[in-house]
Amino acid sequence: MHYKKLVSSLLLSACFATAAHAQMKVGVVSSATGPGALVGIPQKNTVPLLPTKIGDLSVEYVAVDDASDPTASVTAVKKFITEQKVDAIIGPTGSPNAMAILGFVAEAEVPLLAPVGTIAIVLPMDDKRKWVFKTTQNDGIIAEALVEHMVKTGVKTLGFIGTGDPYGETWHKVMSELAAKHGIRIVANERFQRPDTSVTGQALKVFGAKPDAVLVAAPGGPAVLPQTTLFDLGYKGTMYQTHGAALNDFLKLGGKKVEGTVLAAGLMLVLDEMPDSNPSKKVAADYIDAYRKLHGTVPATFGANMYDAGLLLQQAVPEAAKKGKPGSREFRLALRDALEQTREVVGAQGVYNMTPEDHSGFDKRGRELITVKNGNWTLLR
Repeated sequence: MHYKKLVSSLLLSACFATAAHAQMKVGVVSSATGPGALVGIPQKNTVPLLPTKIGDLSVEYVAVDDASDPTASVTAVKKFITEQKVDAIIGPTGSPNAMAILGFVAEAEVPLLAPVGTIAIVLPMDDKRKWVFKTTQNDGIIAEALVEHMVKTGVKTLGFIGTGDPYGETWHKVMSELAAKHGIRIVANERFQRPDTSVTGQALKVFGAKPDAVLVAAPGGPAVLPQTTLFDLGYKGTMYQTHGAALNDFLKLGGKKVEGTVLAAGLMLVLDEMPDSNPSKKVAADYIDAYRKLHGTVPATFGANMYDAGLLLQQAVPEAAKKGKPGSREFRLALRDALEQTREVVGAQGVYNMTPEDHSGFDKRGRELITVKNGNWTLLR
């Protein structure tokens, strides 16, 4: 198996504390290659910007690429737990990958900060999910903004096409419930796989149902194909996307075929249009500047999910250190408890308030309604 090539532990020594001095160890798994790479690359590239010292503790990060493969995610996480003895894990990139490792992190009692889309990683809350803290907006918060726009613009029928995995399935469930409450009928419901190079069959079925609007539920690059295929078929209704499409590569890959798209996502896509009073504007701007200085380019919003995980640890670790030493079960338990008590932590994606029932913690401050106009993201006013 190509696991050794893809998942060899990568210590970014130029930016991280050395193993000799590190007191806390954090495993990081992202999808820098494979179908999830457009999401995973900015997350991997953000790791050097995570805090290397928190309170009196230095922090070592062990970064791994799972190649968008859930099996590789499981292998990496098992290695983190049994060999690296990590105190926390950040990742993985994909929703299927996160669901695959859920049981392992819970059994080992290792807090997981998950930068994934699906709400299923934190809900319904149970003995497994209590170990997971999500650093992206829950589907419901984003879906509410989309449905509000649909109602406002007179949408009565909706076509749905999503990935055949936890991301797409959860989005269909959330959207079905919200749409029904607002008198919107879903008249087409199709699935595709992230690596697919054609969705013509699914698009023809959606097109044939003649919906007023279509929602594509897919993360990263795969979000483009259903929309461009429908465009080529001559579909003229409104196209909606989830926050999974919130990256500039969506614009590059889709070109004129994604003009007019409506989505809800974090403020980073339209940072210049945000008022200075927005609590996350400065945090997001500082993150973007640091990322650009290091990599020479602007990060996709997904990188901010990784960055915010570092901010949450920065708040929680000092509290955990009062009750145990890194490497101990007491420290991990205290870290989980401290993360759950997060209050008004301002991140690049929004403001976090965790509770025992809610391990995402975003409110409406973590979303903006956005459209594509003249090839650029712009606030939809």
